[in-house]
Amino acid sequence: MMALMVHLRTVAHLRGKGDRIAKVTFRGLSFYSRVAENCEEVAHFNETFRWPIASRLDGNEMLEIQVYNYSKVFSNRLVGTFCMVLQKVAEEGHLQLTDTLIDDNNTSIKTSVTIEIRYQPMDGTVGVWSDGEFLDVPDDRDGMFAFETDSLLSGQSHGSGTSPGRSLQGSIPTFRKAGKGVFSAMKLGKIKSSKDDHKKGDEPAVLDMEDLDRKAMRLAGSLDPDTISLASVTAVTTNVSNKRSKPDIKMEPSSGRPVDYQISITVIEARQLIGLNMDPVVCVEIGDDKKYTSMKESTNCPYYNEYFVFDFHVPPDVMFDKIIKLSVIHSKNLLRSGTLVGTFKMDVGTVYSQPEHQFYHKWAILSDPDDITAGCKGYVKCDIAVVGKGDNIKTPHKANETDEDDIEGNLLLPEGIPAERQWARFYVKIYRAEGLPKMNTSIMANVKKAFIGENRDLVDPYVQVQFAGQKGKTSVQKSSYEPIWNEQVIFTELFPPLCKRLKVQIRDSDKVNDVAIGTHFIDLRKISNDGDKGFLPTLGPAWVNMYGSTRQYTLMDEHQDLNDGLGEGVSFRARLLLSIAVEILDTTSPEIISSTEVQMETVSNISESATGKIEEFFLFGSFLEATMIDRKIGDKAISFEITIGNYGNQIDGVSKPSSGKKRKKDGENEEESELIQNSSEDEADEDVDLVSVSSTPHMKPVITDRNYFHLPYFEKKPCVYIKSWWQDQRRRLYNSNMMDKIADKLEEGLNDVQEVIKTEKAFPERRLRGVLEELSVGCSRFVTLANKDVNQAGRTKLDRERLKSCMREMDSMGQQAKQIRTQVKKNTVREKLKLAQNFLQKLRFLADEPQHSIPDVFIWMMSNNKRIAYSRIPSKDILYSIVDEETGKDCGKVKTVFLKLPGKKGFGPAGWTVQAKLELYLWLGLNKQRKDFLSGLPNGFEEIKAAKMGPGLHSGPPVSLVYNMKQVFQLRAHMYQARSLFAADSSGLSDPFARVFFSTHSQVTEVLSETLCPTWDQLLVFDDVELFGEASELRDDPPIIVVEIYDQDTVGKAEFIGRTFAKPTIKMCDEHYGPPRFPPQLEYYQIYRGNCTAGELLAAFELLQIGQGGRADLPPLEGPTDSERGPILPVPLGIRPVLSRYRIEVLFWGLRDLKRINLAQVDRPRVDIECAGRGVQSALIQNYKKNPNFSTLVKWFEVDLPENELLHPPLNIRVVDCRAFGRYILVGSHAVTTLRRFIYSAPDKTSNNWATAGDIIVNMDAEPPVRKMDTVVKLDTMSDAVVKVDMTEEESDKEKKKKKKKKKGGVEEEDETDESVLDWWSKYFASIETLKETLKAQEAAQAEAEEREDLEIAAETADIKPDDLLLKGSKTKEKSKEKKSSKDKKKSQAADGIEKRPVKAKVDELVVYNKELESEYGDFEDWLHTFNLYRGKAGDDDEHALDDDRIVGRFKGSLCMYKLPLSEEITREAGFDPNMGMFQSIPHNDPINVLVRVYVVRATDLHPADINGKADPYVVIKLGKSEVKDKENYISKQLNPVFGKSFDIEATFPMESMLTVSVYDWDLVGTDDLIGETKIDLENRFYSKYRATCGISSNYSVHGYNVWRDPMKPSQVLAKLCKDGKIDGPHYGPGGKVKVANRIFTGPTEIEDENGLKKQTEEHLALTVLNHWEEIPRVGCKLVPEHVETRPLLNPDKPGIEQGRIEMWVDMFPMDMPAPGPAIDISPRKPKRYELRVIIWNTDEVILEDDDYFTGEKSSDIFVRGWLKGQQEDKQDTDVHYHSLTGEGNFNWRFVFPFDYLMAEEKIVISKKESMFSWDETEYKIPPRLTMQVWDADHFSADDFLGAIELDLNRFPRGAKTAKQCSLDMIRNEQELPTISIFKQKRVKGWWPFVARDENDEMELTGKVEAELHLVTAEEAEKSPVGLGRNEPDPLEKPNRPDTSLMWFLSPLKSIRYFIWHNYRWLILKALGLILLLLMLGLFLYSIPGYLVKKMLGA
Repeated sequence: MMALMVHLRTVAHLRGKGDRIAKVTFRGLSFYSRVAENCEEVAHFNETFRWPIASRLDGNEMLEIQVYNYSKVFSNRLVGTFCMVLQKVAEEGHLQLTDTLIDDNNTSIKTSVTIEIRYQPMDGTVGVWSDGEFLDVPDDRDGMFAFETDSLLSGQSHGSGTSPGRSLQGSIPTFRKAGKGVFSAMKLGKIKSSKDDHKKGDEPAVLDMEDLDRKAMRLAGSLDPDTISLASVTAVTTNVSNKRSKPDIKMEPSSGRPVDYQISITVIEARQLIGLNMDPVVCVEIGDDKKYTSMKESTNCPYYNEYFVFDFHVPPDVMFDKIIKLSVIHSKNLLRSGTLVGTFKMDVGTVYSQPEHQFYHKWAILSDPDDITAGCKGYVKCDIAVVGKGDNIKTPHKANETDEDDIEGNLLLPEGIPAERQWARFYVKIYRAEGLPKMNTSIMANVKKAFIGENRDLVDPYVQVQFAGQKGKTSVQKSSYEPIWNEQVIFTELFPPLCKRLKVQIRDSDKVNDVAIGTHFIDLRKISNDGDKGFLPTLGPAWVNMYGSTRQYTLMDEHQDLNDGLGEGVSFRARLLLSIAVEILDTTSPEIISSTEVQMETVSNISESATGKIEEFFLFGSFLEATMIDRKIGDKAISFEITIGNYGNQIDGVSKPSSGKKRKKDGENEEESELIQNSSEDEADEDVDLVSVSSTPHMKPVITDRNYFHLPYFEKKPCVYIKSWWQDQRRRLYNSNMMDKIADKLEEGLNDVQEVIKTEKAFPERRLRGVLEELSVGCSRFVTLANKDVNQAGRTKLDRERLKSCMREMDSMGQQAKQIRTQVKKNTVREKLKLAQNFLQKLRFLADEPQHSIPDVFIWMMSNNKRIAYSRIPSKDILYSIVDEETGKDCGKVKTVFLKLPGKKGFGPAGWTVQAKLELYLWLGLNKQRKDFLSGLPNGFEEIKAAKMGPGLHSGPPVSLVYNMKQVFQLRAHMYQARSLFAADSSGLSDPFARVFFSTHSQVTEVLSETLCPTWDQLLVFDDVELFGEASELRDDPPIIVVEIYDQDTVGKAEFIGRTFAKPTIKMCDEHYGPPRFPPQLEYYQIYRGNCTAGELLAAFELLQIGQGGRADLPPLEGPTDSERGPILPVPLGIRPVLSRYRIEVLFWGLRDLKRINLAQVDRPRVDIECAGRGVQSALIQNYKKNPNFSTLVKWFEVDLPENELLHPPLNIRVVDCRAFGRYILVGSHAVTTLRRFIYSAPDKTSNNWATAGDIIVNMDAEPPVRKMDTVVKLDTMSDAVVKVDMTEEESDKEKKKKKKKKKGGVEEEDETDESVLDWWSKYFASIETLKETLKAQEAAQAEAEEREDLEIAAETADIKPDDLLLKGSKTKEKSKEKKSSKDKKKSQAADGIEKRPVKAKVDELVVYNKELESEYGDFEDWLHTFNLYRGKAGDDDEHALDDDRIVGRFKGSLCMYKLPLSEEITREAGFDPNMGMFQSIPHNDPINVLVRVYVVRATDLHPADINGKADPYVVIKLGKSEVKDKENYISKQLNPVFGKSFDIEATFPMESMLTVSVYDWDLVGTDDLIGETKIDLENRFYSKYRATCGISSNYSVHGYNVWRDPMKPSQVLAKLCKDGKIDGPHYGPGGKVKVANRIFTGPTEIEDENGLKKQTEEHLALTVLNHWEEIPRVGCKLVPEHVETRPLLNPDKPGIEQGRIEMWVDMFPMDMPAPGPAIDISPRKPKRYELRVIIWNTDEVILEDDDYFTGEKSSDIFVRGWLKGQQEDKQDTDVHYHSLTGEGNFNWRFVFPFDYLMAEEKIVISKKESMFSWDETEYKIPPRLTMQVWDADHFSADDFLGAIELDLNRFPRGAKTAKQCSLDMIRNEQELPTISIFKQKRVKGWWPFVARDENDEMELTGKVEAELHLVTAEEAEKSPVGLGRNEPDPLEKPNRPDTSLMWFLSPLKSIRYFIWHNYRWLILKALGLILLLLMLGLFLYSIPGYLVKKMLGA
């Protein structure tokens, strides 16, 4: 074995006195010496370090020694460094020297170091770093190691009392146990060396360590001190030495499972559609589902606002690959399909990966797939949202219209994709495939063979490629297992594409139906990089491996889904050689093909070496143990088979090409035709007779227990080995492995940090710093290692580009990690943790290599020649490399592998049971490197070679290993308790017991009935457990223990609940049983059931070696203590937790909504509370129907609980129904898993009364108008303290309104709205505006903060001072200009919003919550908690989403626990009622009558319920027995109905306290369907201290729209609050002051009544206090303001998916108080009637369309058409101005458009029947847009459309004064020009341009119109009516038209002749011809019967 040894003797000439430590580094691997304490001049280390090395020592290699001054608290300080080149050592093998160190500046210092170096190349065999080498620890090692960890001594120290840092007595170095069993990792002996932590470690804590074998200090593959895993789950998953690797705890594959998805798309409008006078329809297509909007006639900017919903139930992968396609079709009707204008495509995954899973109000760019040169064809504005189960979509604040009219700024594209996407060609080249399976039965083949006489391959493959909704296919290669295609499929698609994956599928062509052989997905994000140094998608030429179902052919393949790429493939299917390239098209070049149809071309063949040099690989596996074999399989003999590709697959692997087609290739490739073949024939290779052995011998299993069997592999372990040939692309896997390892380490570290934070341990920041340090070291190591083998054969472009980009990424990640490390402080841990998690995602993304090389390895369990269960191991995980970092994480290690059932069989319960558990050792590498493939096995074996080996062949691998060393152990499993288990019985509880497996043994605990939180308190002892291998190795690396938890059923088999893994703590026979390692601590292990968690287990495990003295030497066991439990041993004292006495008080309030049990109603329920074996029962409710509340409110019990809060057992709440004859029936139960939130803490007397000295004046008047984001309130100078009051929105608004906005012209606009006009809706809309603004401001603030942080990080990485930040800022901004990041945009928008805001009229506002009210106020559980009672089996859905179905009722009450005895002062307080305990001042729970007033404002985005994609909603309100149906007032065909109703219901709490508001869909026939409903618990609201009974408005007024709603005036409310809270006040003082407690508030004191008289009042003052109630000390909290809440509507049939939202609020008034006034009127505003009068005076410069038939000059017959509401129903035309030669037309024509208009929403309201068959009218709201078009009249053909203009009546450009000034710019620069609103101006006259688009999509001016718009209200219109056209009343004069225009009337016949003959000559001739033909045909038909008769009769 080669090794390098360094003996570090002394370091001399040190300065000062102190502790020293040295670090010795060779080949990137560092060892630390012990700490030499208190040494003056000389530090004596006297230590030997040894590096076993695998490759010869190179003369240029370096050895580095660094000496530090060691500090426990601060980071170590470097004294100096010594470096030497090992050339001399390499030559001579031995060297002694003394030399000086150099400091940081490379100058030599006095300090010197003395070392001796030895290098022993041993007997020439090459070796790997094995572990045995590290055990030679000199005896004098009693030093410590310092690490930067979370100060491991922070917990209580159970040590032996010596201070940390002094060596402990005795020769065994010990390890001080930190905290209570938290650092489980430490307990497992996991010590990980920290690399450079000593250089900059912040505050290393000291650790006395068990057994300081050098092994622990070995870096690679072992762990670092900062990564000491805390998470109890990882207690197992972290390996100690490097002989074993982590098992994977989650079993079930989650990918292929179908899930519910709902995609909702709102098509709002389209703009700038290309084409003249079109009738557009939008088609929305997802996958194969299509839906259409209605058709809008003759418009280029149709407004739809139609909502479509698509429901899917498919696996996520299938969902996200579906394409959403929006297309606009022109004039589609029943008969014709219409012409396509343009389409837009995007895959569902892109939408799902957006924030909130949605695009909102974004514009999709349409492009024409048939003409890629054309450019943009228009825009469609839409919302797209994808909702999976449990996602809730927040509708973003609807920003004001103007922002969204900026199309370019709101494109429907993910962030970072440029707006101008270019067309690109995607070339997918398909070369050839190998190793295809049979896809046909051999019977057919034999028949064929008999007939044709040739042997054919049984598969006809072709390749199908799918991308962006298009498919391309190659040709079919008949009968070939190794088809060669050499074809390419070309897609044309916009780049970057909005479709993430490309699907490549090999299919078998068949006459009946084609089936998939295998599928591979290519993720475009992984084969391209969009950065500035990025590259276009590229791949290969490379082989991709395809996996799927097993290879034997069956007609009905049960696993066919796997071949389609759903779920994890269970077998190798084939591999395919392909490449991908992308070329951006230059659409201007003439020879381009403009269609996007998929094309097929042939390509030239590719050379053999292009994919890499073929190498021989060797795979070795050894089965050390096979246990937990499912009993169904246990009766037959079993063998295991390992395959890689088709090698090793004996049953169904080989499909040999038929002999006739065997293609021998040149030279080396003779092998390749066998390449995928099985290598069981003797190949000609260097070990002439090495035959692969791919499966173990058959063996009968032996019984372990009732459920499982095991195979008796005792000392003899079977081995398998396979030789295979693959292209050598190991580099790809190596780079992947390095990144994976860095990521694994990072993930483990981050889990720890989270655990530290969760368990509130000290110093999470240190741990995080360690993690980041480790990450940066890992990254830099990657950069040095990855850049190798660059010129290897078969490197593709992607390899080179990926390497570059990975190096860049890793480098910058390392820099950033260093960077962030310096910023980690106690208060920033959480945000930096988030950043680190982003690194983790990025690493995982980078590590996934898109180009495959070696296929994955499959392990199959075979029984009876059938495949039963499998496991799949990625080949990179077991790949060997000389460089340790590159080796796969499981290579040469023992891995615990659980076999699972293939395909769908593995879903659900079948997938949770283990089919078999293997301890398996695997090694894969080049055959020439295989010298050392056994080195990772546990030592102590002899190899047994195959019998037929010739003599002298030592190199052959063994067929089995025999272990002659075995150790005997006793395992003690201390099973204490479990909590939050899965409910497995219909009662909602389980009868759990645990089964513990270790090696081939298993034992069970007792069964505890009816509990989800069993406390077994049982010790299981496994005697005489035999383990094979060296003792020392076992000590560090014991096998894992599997614990399975079951539910005992009286009949049938016990049901599986979940499983977890653990590692025992080991004591060898020569070790002392005592602190710090023993007795072990209890720890929590997470229990998994499939992929879901199913509870936690609290247990400890120890493995004790039995030495010569037998069991007598083991620590003694106490006998069974509890006589009742029989022989069961309890957990011994040192291990069970320390208990202390607690009192738990329970508040019993009542039970609600109990469901029937076995059809009987619950009548006399009782609640039993139990915790840790003690408990209390509530009083019995005598009659649940009459009064479901308890008569006795508070009871308590005392119980002994662990001191450590984390170990507290759960508290169980069970409700039973007492039936006659003393029977009890369980109704439901609830387990409170953590009691932490109920622990009582005494109120801190000092904190809450800030300045108790004097009174604090809270001044409510803010002088300067303040920006919302930073409201500060000025206080009087005399006040003692400053109170920051967040001024309510209203006040800051008043301020803003004081500053009148100057108009552009400088005129002040008096915009005071008249009070009488204002109504509740004014208030509502004003509040919605405010909500938008606050949301915007928050977004801006967040964006600003993010940007600031980015800049800071950028600044620090570039090492510049913060002063340069500004400069830097501008630079970085420029860089990101291209992407004008959404952050900037949000910021600028918000800022504009604040600066530009038009001054709103002063309106009192309410608060609009965009969520439920309770989510804002902690569910109103301020003192009354609601516990859901469960019953029935838990659902096995992924996220227990079905738990709602198990709820059988709710228990209302509360808990309070505290340690005894309680301090005196609490009980001594005045008015302390001892019966109520801690629940003082709680209202009584007698029934109370309440008037409930429900206001329903409106609903939004309802799920359509009718076929037409609409719904007819109405509201239903249920409370107890009362139900109000508002059916007659349903709103026709609306998905956003405005209800505007209030409903009064009288109710009695507690019987009727659950309010249900549902929205139903009205149907003419049949029952009405529920759209969705929401439930509100009124009781909690009613009793809450937040006072949610009636919201407090911001201002008090006695009349008008803002009238006070509460029967109690503010002053009465305030007085009551003060009385209840026992605080002093209110005292009203002079000058508008009021004092409450020690706060003084000021406010106005006068009020106006309806007659305008002023009166004195205290109400304003009282209201001011209520609005700032949260500032009152001790009792203060925010009172619920006047509000509107937005609640999601849910439908029980579609759980978890929102069906719309409803805006509403509830007021409650107790009936024993004065009655409230009438409800506020919130009925929807009636639209106001207006009349728009448009006079068309003249037109000018209209383009001329017709040629004159005399003179040939151009002319036009002009008329103007106009309309206001939805197209045709009200279009009006002027008369025609004939024969205009100049484009001038005179009309003097008046259009009159009456319409209904909603001012607040800026919409016109139209009611019309949708079709002839509609039952009733539907109301539409459309924006007020006046459209005017100019046409050329033709008499005999359709009129020609010349141009149009559309004016938005709210904001349109002012008309030009003269025709000359009127130009195209009025349309083009609409954004910049000042706009006017007809509703403000009332009358406008001017010239406007008509425009149309020419062939090139350019806008052109086609005419000008002089028009006058006059808006009058309906009343004014009645007073001064006008006539249409030029009619009375108020007629317009006739226009003065030139004579030529009457040409037509002068010579009508002539004109007709010319006109018709000229234009329609050919048409007329054709028509005549056709008529003649028809006549002939008619005659023929007429005469033929007679003629026939004649003929027949022979006349």
